[in-house]
Amino acid sequence: MAVRALIEWFATAARILPWRATLDPYAVWVSEIMLQQTQVKTVIPYWERWMQLFPTPAALAAAEESVVLKAWEGLGYYSRARNLQKAARQITERPSGTFPTSRDELLELPGIGPYTAGAIASIAFNQPAPILDGNVIRVLTRVHALRGNPVERELNKRLWSLAQEWVQHAAERTRFPRPPFALSGSCSALNQSLMELGATLCTPRSPGCPDCPIRSQCAAHRSGNPEAFPETAPRPVVTKLRRVVVLIEHRDSILVRQRPEGGINAGYWEFPELELELSESGADAIATAARWSGLELDQFSIRPGLVHSITRYRIQLEVLHARVTRKPAIRSSKEDPTLTWIPKHELAALHLTAAHRKLALRLEPN
Repeated sequence: MAVRALIEWFATAARILPWRATLDPYAVWVSEIMLQQTQVKTVIPYWERWMQLFPTPAALAAAEESVVLKAWEGLGYYSRARNLQKAARQITERPSGTFPTSRDELLELPGIGPYTAGAIASIAFNQPAPILDGNVIRVLTRVHALRGNPVERELNKRLWSLAQEWVQHAAERTRFPRPPFALSGSCSALNQSLMELGATLCTPRSPGCPDCPIRSQCAAHRSGNPEAFPETAPRPVVTKLRRVVVLIEHRDSILVRQRPEGGINAGYWEFPELELELSESGADAIATAARWSGLELDQFSIRPGLVHSITRYRIQLEVLHARVTRKPAIRSSKEDPTLTWIPKHELAALHLTAAHRKLALRLEPN
């Protein structure tokens, strides 16, 4: 097994990242949640700001949800921020507010699955808990030349078993080289080295095999085609949607509404957004906005649009703008009680969805 070579490589090649400067399980936990489906360079400023605002689980538990959502704004998957706060509140209710130390206890917290529980338990507490994320899956399927789709039950079970074998083997090592940052032990070193290798060398395309510390033990490298592993299912078909965003300004105020509970981006604020068929024209978009708002067609001007993606949806936003002297009686305001006028200067402090934050930045200052 390549455990020794991997740990030795990690000691000198690992990136210096802010969350690696501490063994605080809370700090490790926050970093792992933020890093899910988000690049490291994007996460660093978010993590640093979050730890300043909410340095402990107690601080996060006591914070207003709006402040938490604002701190998460731009990372997407906003339910993760809510689950962090829910879990922080459960932690503060434990005896003495102690942080769970075992994988099983961690799995009882909202938003923590097998990977995150294993990452916290091994990195912060040096427990021989396995981890399996995209990077680790890629490393293990290549080293062992495992055919099949890693998300399918049998292969996924095999990968978890291998991850357990690797970290258990690391646990038997009492002496190992230390990197220039905090490390709780050999299990921490092994799991982080697996992730690090997948993130920096064993990449999906053009893997850096010549620099890999375990290439001599990698069956996929010996095959001459490491990119053939892992075998993944085709990407899901992208569904295209169109919507019209209505920016209505009255003096120094602008109309906004809050996303409903239970849906995507629940609780976040946005400018009113109306459904539009893919086949509808720009004139149709203006007519839709006029019917909804009660304004005249010629009161709207067309602004540059925006394309953004949420999971498998690719959404084209058509943007219309109106500046009015009297606040319109919005016909659907009774159906949508969250519609409200706010001063434009308050937009900066409001937790907006990522796409609508970009639109807010385009608005002319008061």
